[in-house]
Amino acid sequence: MAGVPAPQTAGVSARRLGSAGTRAPPGRRGARGSAPRPEAGNNEDKAGEAVRKIKEETLNDRAGVMMVPQRKTVDGFEEHLGLNYLGHFLLTNLLLDTLRDSGCPGRSARVVTVSSATHYVGELNLADLQGRSYSPHGAYAQSKLALVLFTYHLQGLLAAQGSPVTANVADPGVVDTDLYKHVFWPTRLVKKLFGRWFFKTPEEGAWTSVYAAVAPALEGVGGRYLYNEKETRSLAVTYDLKLQRQLWARSCQMTGIPDGTGGVFPASLPRREE
Repeated sequence: MAGVPAPQTAGVSARRLGSAGTRAPPGRRGARGSAPRPEAGNNEDKAGEAVRKIKEETLNDRAGVMMVPQRKTVDGFEEHLGLNYLGHFLLTNLLLDTLRDSGCPGRSARVVTVSSATHYVGELNLADLQGRSYSPHGAYAQSKLALVLFTYHLQGLLAAQGSPVTANVADPGVVDTDLYKHVFWPTRLVKKLFGRWFFKTPEEGAWTSVYAAVAPALEGVGGRYLYNEKETRSLAVTYDLKLQRQLWARSCQMTGIPDGTGGVFPASLPRREE
């Protein structure tokens, strides 16, 4: 989530901001070319300052686990649901008042939720969110699907209230991280053998999230699914307003917060063209 004024970042691309704020792991910089760096003549200190300010004003909903064995969080939630989704849902709601106060017309605060292409194969089972019939892949995909539904509903709520806050989803793509340690062994083997050519580096994976947080083109724009710094369609069911509302209500119950959306949420939201 970020309250970032577009004028301060208009000349700094997502890639350059990412380069100023992160470094590729040792041994990886030559795998897909040198990491993008600020061009000669630009003030790298200013780029670094922009990154620092974004970090201060941004809560990027991205922490999580992937395809872990069945287990629960300390609060008793299935781990994918609890860490990948409910934690972000709760934290976002707890910070909404602060976000509203930090945003203003022409300078919206921004909620950036990190989902995954895995949501395209996800199914949301409202009767069994906790995964009594457990599948590591199914639980992971469901949590990523829930994030998209939540973000779209949040955007509708914010727009209906006239809040200077926007909410978008960022898809980082296939990134070479330790999240893959629990996947099936053939996938781990492919990653080990070909990851340097076909997987993004962590720095590259962060570009779309940075873009969502600072791009002037997204000022006042929400309810978008972004991949490779471009808008794309998410799974068709994510635009189901009834399902969005049902998940939001159930999430409020599970996290113990009041559902304040009654009478606020609009009757309809703009839908993407098929």
